[in-house]
Amino acid sequence: MGKPYYITTAISYPNGKPHIGHAYEAIAADVIARFHKAMGRDVRFQTGTDEHGLKMAQKARELGLTPGELADQMSRHFIDMAEALHIDYDVFLRTTEARHHEASRAIWQRMEANGDLYLDRYEGWYSLRDEAYYDESELVAGEDGEKLSPQGTPVEWTVEESWFFRLSRYQEPLLALYRDQPDFIRPEARRNEMASFVAQGLRDLSVSRTSFDWGVKVPSGEAHVMYVWVDALTNYLTGLGWPDETAEFAKFWPADLHLIGKDIVRFHSIYWPAFLMSAGLPVPRQVFGHGFLLNRGQKESKSLGNVTDPVALAKTFGVDPLRYFLMREVVFGQDGSYSAEAIVTRCNAELANGYGNLVQRTLAMIFKNMEGEIAAFSKSDADCAMLATVSDICGVDVPREFAALNFSSGVDAWMRGVFACNQYIDEQAPWALRKTNPERMRAVLLTLFMAIRDLAIAILPVVPSTAHAVLDQLGIPREERGYGALQDANWYLARATIGERIAAPVAAFPRLDLPVDAAEPA
Repeated sequence: MGKPYYITTAISYPNGKPHIGHAYEAIAADVIARFHKAMGRDVRFQTGTDEHGLKMAQKARELGLTPGELADQMSRHFIDMAEALHIDYDVFLRTTEARHHEASRAIWQRMEANGDLYLDRYEGWYSLRDEAYYDESELVAGEDGEKLSPQGTPVEWTVEESWFFRLSRYQEPLLALYRDQPDFIRPEARRNEMASFVAQGLRDLSVSRTSFDWGVKVPSGEAHVMYVWVDALTNYLTGLGWPDETAEFAKFWPADLHLIGKDIVRFHSIYWPAFLMSAGLPVPRQVFGHGFLLNRGQKESKSLGNVTDPVALAKTFGVDPLRYFLMREVVFGQDGSYSAEAIVTRCNAELANGYGNLVQRTLAMIFKNMEGEIAAFSKSDADCAMLATVSDICGVDVPREFAALNFSSGVDAWMRGVFACNQYIDEQAPWALRKTNPERMRAVLLTLFMAIRDLAIAILPVVPSTAHAVLDQLGIPREERGYGALQDANWYLARATIGERIAAPVAAFPRLDLPVDAAEPA
């Protein structure tokens, strides 16, 4: 395997079922993981659930459950969502696992040994919904004049004994990190925001609570449980077997990418690297804060009645069309919007009418007019030019954009390859050549066969099930479906030499229909 690559999502808080934002992040992370696997890298992909904290304790009490029972029930929904959306993770970590408690206590003890923890009294504003502390200067006024967090969530004045982390000690190291590793936080706007926040001065951070007990117990004080973000962030180490010196930890840490929502960038790009510096551990290479996914331009909420079940959405439109739409439609890092109409319009125009129709009519003609035979043929200048265009797009443009997390640009490049093939088939008109020049018809169809293979490999990280199905129809072996295979100039000759024949094709991307209730949230 190639160079190791470790990607994580934020672990989801399971006090409710998964929503479209959870699905968007999981799909994006899966696309990234599959892309790097296709590039020949040894990939480790971790996700999971963040099951401690006061919100979980309160929700369990409302439902007449213990927090552990609620965590067991709700984490199952996130596992099921990942399976339904074809999220091919390596580790699903739950913070209630014994190994995670061990790792959390270990990082605490390292921070304490470094002189960065001390006991004091906390008085300040706390947002239960964000599980975050806020300075008075950060608060905003609500419609009724009440104090709200920068995220618009309610805050309450909290007074209790607490352990504090000397975050103020890490102001200059953090600024140096942002300066020396400009890609540590992406997109650039998030980096600028975090650098500005740190430059204004950092206050020490309250990192324990005594008002509830659902969490990891502080090693030096059993009356305290760790602030949920200390425990939650440590999951990225736990999944590699830390604090043991495992082979996985040696291979994959520091993480290459923490993929998270823009609302939790502060925790990952300020608190987390400071905790790691204190514990004597390398910081991750990059934190990427993606935008929100809006329902018809509105943020989803129960009060608006527009909360979408992502599994139901995938059942309505298909998993791969949903994945394609999200990666194609939304500029990664910015907020995006979706609707049933937008999904149907985009996927029918590009997947069904564009690539799907290209595959269907090409393979159907090969099966019907050539008995499915894949054989050697002579290429014309037009054939070579079209193949060169598709090869450059699939082997250079798409992987370049995907590597930079520019998914919409990468898929746009891929569509240029699809357009080039459709323009070529219209110009060459193999259906007419069938009667006038059968040999030329063969050359045109087999040229398209080669291009369809390249396009399927290039888009595989985005629509894995359908791309694999196309490659299965082409007879391409599983081990020849990575990006490295696009550089193999002899692959077609190897297929032709063995006298391969394809079967009758099956439609790759059927057209989508707009649901009857499309005017309502999908």
